[in-house]
Amino acid sequence: MNRIKDQLYLSGILILSLLLTSFQAYSQPNQLPPLTRIQFLQVTGGVVIIQAQLAPFSDTLQFIFDTGSSGISLDSTTASHLGLRPTYDGLQIRGIAGVREVSQLRNQTLTIGSLLADSLNFYINDYSVLTSIYGVRIDGVIGYAMLSRYIVSIDYEKQFMEWYTPGLFPYPRKGVLLKPQITKLPAHPLTIQDLQSKNYPMLIDIGAGLNLLFSERFAKEAGVLDPTRKTWITSGEGIGGQIELRLTLLRSLRIGPYRFKKIPITIFDDNNNVTNYPHWAGLIGNDLLRRFNIILNYPAAEIHLRPNRFYYDEFDYAYIGMELYLIDGRITIGFVASNSPAQEAGLEVGDEIVAINKVVGEKLDAFKAELAHAQKKVSIIYKRNGKIETGVVKVTRIK
Repeated sequence: MNRIKDQLYLSGILILSLLLTSFQAYSQPNQLPPLTRIQFLQVTGGVVIIQAQLAPFSDTLQFIFDTGSSGISLDSTTASHLGLRPTYDGLQIRGIAGVREVSQLRNQTLTIGSLLADSLNFYINDYSVLTSIYGVRIDGVIGYAMLSRYIVSIDYEKQFMEWYTPGLFPYPRKGVLLKPQITKLPAHPLTIQDLQSKNYPMLIDIGAGLNLLFSERFAKEAGVLDPTRKTWITSGEGIGGQIELRLTLLRSLRIGPYRFKKIPITIFDDNNNVTNYPHWAGLIGNDLLRRFNIILNYPAAEIHLRPNRFYYDEFDYAYIGMELYLIDGRITIGFVASNSPAQEAGLEVGDEIVAINKVVGEKLDAFKAELAHAQKKVSIIYKRNGKIETGVVKVTRIK
């Protein structure tokens, strides 16, 4: 009799042990190594560029990594170079400067590191302006179509990202876990002090090389800014061409427990409602987001933020009122604002930049970095109509 009881007891322990093992196996966070780990490049505004290959071609292509894109796209010149033949089926895309009908390539396969993703539908767009802005070739944009399939961890300190299979994920202990609403684009409420601590959902846009972007309508109706506060004119590029933007400061912003003060922000006439107002207040870009290491978990509708060594970096308050572009291998002035320091120094659209201070013949990013010093005189050597000229620009501080 005791032997039977012992057997029953041991059987119970075995069943309990199996149940516990099964539960632990089910609930244990994903400890598997990443599907791939890749380095990435950062350009102006913290924008992230990754490399990939489009099957069956061996060409290494460069894509902007963009949570502000609802799909995945390829540059029209790149598509033509590869001999691809897209088709039109009425698809339209919206950008800050307009709406455009685009063609598509269906059922394509993309390789990122050792990760292979198939059944992707690329839309085709002209990204030559992005190549000019960032000074490196842009072959396309990677957005929701890829991000919805994986967990992606981004380390801005070491400039690498890891892609994981969806599942329970071991987030770092430190940091904050956001629960954004993701309908192809992730949006999460942020607290804006200027609005009496009201929370407004904002698009989390890693592909935007700025801090915050608001529409003129939202800024006016929500009272986001002091109407007596000065603004500075600059320009931006998007689908449809060049648009005029205004720069100013926001007193305070909080993301979860993290607060930033005196943040340079951008305001524009959102005629195409890209910011999706009133559902969203605007967008938060990568010049602010790069201050965190980020884990994007679209399948679980989660985003983890952990402050990194860039968290306390001072914001760029410098204003010069001109924009530089890389055009046909030359760094050229593409925009000069009226009554700006650049205009007062005699600079004009079309001037070719030869040197800024002691930086000569460098890449576009190096020249832009020389202009990012508030309240400093900048010496610019430029070429106009084949003649070398020199100008001194007094950089203004946004305040």
